[in-house]
Amino acid sequence: MIPAETLYLPLAELAAQVRTRRLDPVDLAELALQRLEALGPRLGAVVTVTRERALAEARAARAEIAAGRYRGPLHGIPYGAKDLIAAAGYPTTWGAQPYREQRFAEDATVVARLKAAGAVLVAKLASVELAGGMGYEQANASFTGPGRTPWNPEFWSGGSSSGPGAAVAAGLVPFAIGSETWGSIVTPAAFCGITGLRPTYGRVSRAGAMALSWTMDKIGPMCRTAEDAGVILQAIAGPDPRDDASADRPYRHTATPARPARRPRIGVLKGLAEGSQPEVRRNFEASVQRLSEFAEVTRDVTLPQFPYGAAASMIIDAEAASIFEELVESGRVHELTAPEDRIGGYPGQVVFAKDYLRALRIRTPAAEAMDRFFAETGFDAVAHPTRGTVSYPVGKKFSEAYTDAPGGGEPISAASNLLGLPGIAIPNGFGRDNLPTSLSLTGRAWDEAKVIALAAQYQRRTDWHTRRPNGF
Repeated sequence: MIPAETLYLPLAELAAQVRTRRLDPVDLAELALQRLEALGPRLGAVVTVTRERALAEARAARAEIAAGRYRGPLHGIPYGAKDLIAAAGYPTTWGAQPYREQRFAEDATVVARLKAAGAVLVAKLASVELAGGMGYEQANASFTGPGRTPWNPEFWSGGSSSGPGAAVAAGLVPFAIGSETWGSIVTPAAFCGITGLRPTYGRVSRAGAMALSWTMDKIGPMCRTAEDAGVILQAIAGPDPRDDASADRPYRHTATPARPARRPRIGVLKGLAEGSQPEVRRNFEASVQRLSEFAEVTRDVTLPQFPYGAAASMIIDAEAASIFEELVESGRVHELTAPEDRIGGYPGQVVFAKDYLRALRIRTPAAEAMDRFFAETGFDAVAHPTRGTVSYPVGKKFSEAYTDAPGGGEPISAASNLLGLPGIAIPNGFGRDNLPTSLSLTGRAWDEAKVIALAAQYQRRTDWHTRRPNGF
């Protein structure tokens, strides 16, 4: 059996060994399946291990590669998908008790595209119930129990892509597919010490994935490195007739050169680190210093002023209320795990249409102002802490976890999700209780290549992304 640390390798190294037949895709799949079955339950990370499908896909990959039909850097590589994303014939539970037996006849587009690239689906990974759309306030908001970060399993792995975050961090899979409406890729990436990419809205089809907010949902990779994220994005991006919001914007990943052709420009958002824990501030300042080694850094940058948070909240409330109307009206919402989720769907049923439309109308001027901001400043990205704190203990409500990080600064998470901007979260150190902290880079719409390249340059100069949690 190949060693467990194999699953911690970046995709380029795994792909080189698979392509040259030093690694057998079947052995790689068997290792992932074994670790998912043995360690996944400890982390609340796994809903379904797709053993039969995984071994069939791995055997097909082995035969194709032996015959000289190598499909590319994901061929024969195992991965997991958040359990909001359909895999034909397997349960797609949306993390929620009322949907535990739900199955779909077709793969989601993202799963179909990864299959076409030769990737091997080994597991459906845990999610916060209904992607957190009912307003959960604690880590146990899933019928699989709280997701746990492998850095300290007494703490949460983050939501709503809790399973993908924990599974990648613990070396159960080399990469996973998560989804984000408002922080659900970058938060578990931060709490689990991995790399998470939120693509531009419309870059990746959502067909076959649970909808929480039709106009804000995004699907993206969670993985070891920024370069890995680019490789995965290339495989899954592009238009899809099954998703009207998908854009004709395929993505072509080019490995980041050791020296950029020009010196990039990065803005540091004013005040964001001030409301953070001391360890988060310390690590962020160290990251800014590291960024300044290869980029021109401008501090105290402010975003165009719009009510990003209020508009994003209103849109999610209204759209989720429509999507889950039958669940709420049938009373089955009371089967959800978190107590607040059992009542959280009711307020959305009485959102005024005028308020929803007003929130939608804010988007156009806000998006235009944000685009001008990037054009006029020349910034390739803006830098900020991904989260103001380390992960929360699993036994407390989030609001009760910390009193030393009240938050503050620019509402970048609300702005980036409301406007569908790309962003990448990368590990940048550790805080209290041996928990990871994270740096984020947010870019102009459709500029994934720039944020990936900046993150890759940072990772060339640091080793946080190579660290492994003890016991996994």
